Formats: sequence, C-alpha cells, structure tokens
Amino acid sequence: MPGMNPNEIRVAGTGRILTAPLGTTVPADVSTAWAAAWKDLGYTSTDGIKFNKKDKIDPVDTWQSVSPARFVYSDRDLTVKFQLLQLNEDTLPFFFGGDAVTETAAGSKVYRYELDSEPKKDERMLGVEFADGDVIKYRFIIRRGQVTETEELQLTRTAAVRLGVTFTALAVDNDTPLATWLMNDPAFAGS
Repeated sequence: MPGMNPNEIRVAGTGRILTAPLGTTVPADVSTAWAAAWKDLGYTSTDGIKFNKKDKIDPVDTWQSVSPARFVYSDRDLTVKFQLLQLNEDTLPFFFGGDAVTETAAGSKVYRYELDSEPKKDERMLGVEFADGDVIKYRFIIRRGQVTETEELQLTRTAAVRLGVTFTALAVDNDTPLATWLMNDPAFAGS
C-alpha cells in the first residue's frame, strides 16, 4: 500500500549472523533451516548490524554543457558491519582472517590460534537473519565476501571483548546477485 502505513515499519527485534564456506546451500525461503555448514557467530553488541551500499558514479562531462551529459557506474561496495561478543573457534578466525584453532596436544584442553605474518584471502558466505515479532522474518545472504576491516580489539576490566568487523561482498560471477534478501513480509505482496 503506497503512502504512510505503520504496518510496514520494521524493527529487527531479534536476529543472528551466520557464516559458511563458499558454495554452501542457501535457504530458498525464510522457514527452511540453514544447512549444517552455516555457523552461527553468536551474540553481537546492541549496536546491531549496519548495512552500507556505496555506488561510485562518474560524470561524463562535455564541452557543450556545464552539467554532465550522463553518468557511468564505476564501482559498487556493499558492506555489513557488526561487533561479535563471543570468543570461540568460529569467531576468532573470522575476525583475524582464517586458519583454525587447534588443540596444542590431544586431550590437553589448551588451544592455539596463530595469526600468520602474511595475510591471505579468507572468503566466505555471510547470512543475516532477523525477525519482527513472531511472524515476519528477513534473511540477507552474501554468497561471497570477506572481512576487509577490523576494529581495534580492546581488553578492559569493565566491558566485554568486542570483535568489530566490516564484511565486504564480492562478485561470484556476472550472473549471480551480489546479495539476496528473502522475506515473508506482506508489505511486498503488491510487488
């Protein structure tokens, strides 16, 4: 329904962030369970998740006009930014860029994560899911991307450790969408 409609205001009341290896099956709708390879990254800060889409548009200037004759799209950046609050075998490698947490010796219950001196690509899939009430659910899926920026990791006596990341979408190919929104929201029924 066009115009002002309070029934179309959404609040992301509860949600979660998941990651999976490239090529993992993507849910076809909002009720299908995520495949086993998708790992829930756990608690995030109350700041929630920030999406940012930036298109770089270059003007084509002409001698005959003071305003551009047209625009050419030269770049598209799609990022998702959030802060993870849990430290575990999934979140620490996600923050630092790959590799695995290993046990130092079988049965030792002492674990090691080593950050390589040389960075390497750590491409993954990212899923975001949130619900507004008991019925309306949204899912956002990036089929290929990687953490491109991390926030300063601060250890203090009075606050939880936060693993702040910016995840940037990468193209899979020219035919696959950069990202997909799935929702069972009746506000889109007229589309």
